[in-house]
Amino acid sequence: MTHWLAVAVATPAHSGLGEPLTYRADAPLAPGSIVRVPLGAREVLGVAWGTAATPAPDWAAQVRPLAGVFEGLTPLSDDWRRLIAFTASYYQRALGEVALAALPPQLRTLSSAQMARRLRRLGEAPPAGAAAAAAPTALTAEQAAALARIAQEPGPFLLHGATGSGKTEVYMQAAARVLAHQPAAQVLVLVPEINLTPQLEARFAARFGAAACVSLHSGLTPPQRLAAWLAAHSGRARIVLGTRVAVLASMPQLALIVVDEEHDPSYKQQEGARYSARDLALMRGRLAGAQVILGSATPSLESWHASAPAPEGPGRLRRLAMPRRVGLTPADDPATGLPRVRRVDMSRQPRGTLIAAPLLAAIGERVARGEQALLLLNRRGWAPVLHCADCGWKSECPHCSAYRVFHRIDRSLRCHHCGFTQPVPRACPACGNLDLGSLGRGTEQLEAQLAGLLADVRRPDGAPARIARIDADSTRGKGQLDSALAQVHAGDIDVLVGTQMIAKGHDFRRVTLVAAIQPDAALFSSDFRAPERLFALLLQAAGRAGRDAASAAGSEMWVQTHHPQHPLFEALKAHDYPGFAARQLAERAQAGLPPFSRLALLRAEARTQAAAQAFLAATAQAAQQPAHPDPQLAEALAQVTWYPAVPLAVQRVADIERAQMLLESPSRAALQRVLAACPPLLHQLRTVPAHRGIVRWAIDVDPLAL
Repeated sequence: MTHWLAVAVATPAHSGLGEPLTYRADAPLAPGSIVRVPLGAREVLGVAWGTAATPAPDWAAQVRPLAGVFEGLTPLSDDWRRLIAFTASYYQRALGEVALAALPPQLRTLSSAQMARRLRRLGEAPPAGAAAAAAPTALTAEQAAALARIAQEPGPFLLHGATGSGKTEVYMQAAARVLAHQPAAQVLVLVPEINLTPQLEARFAARFGAAACVSLHSGLTPPQRLAAWLAAHSGRARIVLGTRVAVLASMPQLALIVVDEEHDPSYKQQEGARYSARDLALMRGRLAGAQVILGSATPSLESWHASAPAPEGPGRLRRLAMPRRVGLTPADDPATGLPRVRRVDMSRQPRGTLIAAPLLAAIGERVARGEQALLLLNRRGWAPVLHCADCGWKSECPHCSAYRVFHRIDRSLRCHHCGFTQPVPRACPACGNLDLGSLGRGTEQLEAQLAGLLADVRRPDGAPARIARIDADSTRGKGQLDSALAQVHAGDIDVLVGTQMIAKGHDFRRVTLVAAIQPDAALFSSDFRAPERLFALLLQAAGRAGRDAASAAGSEMWVQTHHPQHPLFEALKAHDYPGFAARQLAERAQAGLPPFSRLALLRAEARTQAAAQAFLAATAQAAQQPAHPDPQLAEALAQVTWYPAVPLAVQRVADIERAQMLLESPSRAALQRVLAACPPLLHQLRTVPAHRGIVRWAIDVDPLAL
């Protein structure tokens, strides 16, 4: 007997094949089964989504059969398929595209026989346990109160804890409770960046045993990622730690989800299905009946607002507060253990000063005492621009509307958008001037100048100060980041220079001074989220100082700024996140910005800016036709504001022009209904001769960057 199956395969949104395709099988197949199917001239991976409607007799003979089934591999759960369906629907992507992106890439290359051999090896391995390998540490009163509420209430929770307040211990003890009460339960712990995974995995492995924990992120090799996924899918891994990709991992016994540093923009995917792992974690918890804990010292304003009880907010999240660092008592002022914030007015410093004299002296004092200093400059390279003072030439990228960054270490000009790299010219390409200069400063220059400025500073053992740099350039090679971090933890580095990579999540016990070198640019950005991101970055960076209770009292955070009286720096000095958030939310409410409205972007890329904008304008015109046949869509359209198409901030990348159109609505449901109507229009318009120059288009729901 012939059975008709709906199979989700990886078809991108631009293909127009968004729904599962129909295949024939000789026997029924459970939904969620992983299969191989023919697609055109290729054989591809697919997921059986359910039973398909019987095709018309004329078409039945043309329906192709399955090529194979991964027998022995447990079908993907109903909860997982509902999560994938929601993700595809909400973020306006093809179902198969999202489903297959959530599976390990190596699955696509394996035959059914190869998969069977892997499963046999997995079955021969001893089962993983979850017995505690180390006793939990003693809790503070605030940690105990937070855990009591987590045990008694369903959540979801927003754990607002100061840096160094012991949020990770709360996560581990919440996980221990779940694993002890449910024999097969699984726990998912998300972190924003790959470089935070090893230290967190080490702590969980020490507590629960290495066999119970696996990591899942894009930095793993294909075999490693497949092995971790199989361990999670089979339930052998009780604890899965990973970056945003892990939120879609198959975990059939999921009981607890933790999203650490939930405010971090790295949780938002920027390619393909542009999902927010934090938001999907909340949805997954609802679908699977799992508890969800969002944790941060600087929660996103959306989460902070959602955790405010009525009438101030919707109260969708339950707020847990841990304002004191570990080592303080409930009677202590929460600010006691936090670093003192000192502002340096750079307008009073000599022109061209990179590091103010008082800050330089403070760094020297720390090094002389055997302590560490951390300097934050969120800009890679030696200088952002190379220029000629005679004719005005600048190191523009020929393929992008951006400048190539000067990297002195290899004497190159490198575009950080398209990757185009050239050696530094010996003379100005425009006028021949031999004296080329640089504009601005990056981490390479800061590292080099510090070496000169601290040449006379000595460590307690009489050795010169040791300076290191951690950024995307210095840690590009395999193992370089782990090696650099190990040196910092071991005390082999006295002054660490870096970008935001070093500002969040790391537990540097010897750091007692943190300095932000040039943070002012974000104060006057056109992006309404820039102040929120800057405050979070600086407060998180400050949290790297004084994490050892013995040195907390003397720890400091220095900020070099031309605007020392700015309200953002006033809030930073007081470590007053609630006050900062209240002011920001009041401004957003007045302006009708998220979380008081919903946003989406339509993006188009073409060979010319005019073509990209014309395509978006045509989409808006077609969507807003006066007499719309669908009354519900017409009602939704009335609640959505369409703004004119504009170029992106970096409008040309790799010779492709980029434009975007903003859609805004006070109603999430109305915006979703309108967005759902856009893909058919976009597909149709792309076939029109006037718009065939469109290279690609995308829909970005809840965008973080405008």
